[in-house]
Formats: sequence, structure tokens, C-alpha cells
Amino acid sequence: MSAPERIPPGGVTTTDPAVAELLAHGELTVRGRIREASNTALYCTVAHEGREAACVYKPAAGERPLWDFPDGNLARREVAAYEVSEATGWGLVPPTVLREGPYGEGMCQLWIETAPEAELLALVDAEEPGPGWKAIGFAEVGEGRTALLVHADDERLRRLAVLDAVINNADRKGGHLLPTAEGRLYGIDHGVTFNAENKLRTLLWGWAGEPLTGEAVDVLEALRGALEPGGRLAVTLAELITPAELDATRARGDALLEAGRHPEPSGDWPAIPWPPV
Repeated sequence: MSAPERIPPGGVTTTDPAVAELLAHGELTVRGRIREASNTALYCTVAHEGREAACVYKPAAGERPLWDFPDGNLARREVAAYEVSEATGWGLVPPTVLREGPYGEGMCQLWIETAPEAELLALVDAEEPGPGWKAIGFAEVGEGRTALLVHADDERLRRLAVLDAVINNADRKGGHLLPTAEGRLYGIDHGVTFNAENKLRTLLWGWAGEPLTGEAVDVLEALRGALEPGGRLAVTLAELITPAELDATRARGDALLEAGRHPEPSGDWPAIPWPPV
């Protein structure tokens, strides 16, 4: 018997239908647990019809209850975030499916290997960011010292900031940004998204208040159509999030288009997740 074709992490496009087929129907084998995760996250391999890949499996049964996300489960929201990402055409979320696994229903997502040399965040001893960087805010670095936290002025991050605003991401940390050696950028850990109340918490505030790019406006216009009742994306999301959350997603997209600008922190709650990385 020949060895299965190994799909290299980060070596596929998010639109490859064979990858979704592999994740949805392949045999999951648990290899270990990802200890850093706050909920149960299992490192697995998945094999199907001669193909094999590394993946993450997060069973809904392993989720800790959250008072502000009482409806549905985090696994379904992770899949919903992937579906919205795919509808943008930006491919910012790794291929993600909802499926049965060894511990019940959960999300299964392609494992992505990162390029550790890619620098997207930094702390600098300055009052203003340097060229190629955007300011997030000042952070305590010990012994009464503060430093300016900055993120790269990168179009991939700017697209992700727009996606996060649409899906209402309450936890965009630095560790959830996965740049690859091939030049792609993925965002992961989208369990706390789509809340009907505004809960945007992110490190990507560098464009706050700035006009949206023309590309972003075009994408939001396309999303508006896809989210109309009966639209393909609306039908898909209706199986994953609540009706109130779906209505709120439509409203956030409309509000972004009407404002024509990246959102700004409301001041009603901490705008940056903790810990930030």
C-alpha cells in the first residue's frame, strides 16, 4: 500500500475543494492536545482517499460555557467565520468544517505552519510608529516603563481588520495571526464572534477612523448581497449562528458601508483583548 499524499501545512489554497472534502470526511486521528488553548483543542491528522493533512479538531463538548455567548457553540461560530472569509474572496481563515469526531461534533481546521521570522507586531520606545507601522497603544513593559505597541501597515492585516469588524471578533490577539512562508496570512480562533452586541476587541486598531479601501467597499457590497434573506451566505450562516446574530451581521456590514471608514473603539469596554498575544 502506497503512503498517503501529505498536504503540507500552508501549502494549499483555501478554495481547494479537495481540502474541504478531506477535512469533512477523512478519518481523524488524535495526536495530542494543544495546551495553550482555553478550550479543548486537539492536534490531529486526517486521512481520506490517499490524502493526509494535519488539522485542529475542537469538539463542542470541550468548550467552557461563556455567559455572553449562551446560544449555539463556539465550534459553529468558527465555521461561520470561515464561510464569511470565503465569501470575501480574501481567504483569511484556514479551511474549516463542522463534523463529527472522536469526541462528538466539532470544528476541524487545516493546520497552518507559520513563518516565525515574519514580524507583524512590535514594541517600540517611541511616541509615534515608524514607517511601515501603525500604532495600537501604549503598554506597560515593567519597572514603570511603557512602550508603544504597533502592528505592521500590511494590506493582509487591513483586510483582516475588515473581516473582524463584520464578524464582531471579540478576541483578535497577536497569537491568532499566522503568516506563512508562502506569503499568506491566516487568522484563527474565531469562537467568540458574531455576538449580536458590539464586542469588537482587537489589536488591529491602526486604521481606526481611516477610510475603507476601494477593495474593502467592493467586498462589503458583495457581502451585503450574499447576506440578503435567501442569499447563499445567509442560508449557510443560518445553520451556524442564531437569527439575531445573522441580523446583527447584516447590520454591521451596512454600518461599515454607510460610514465608509474602519470602526473606532467605542470606549464602553476594553478595546484590546487580554493578554494581547
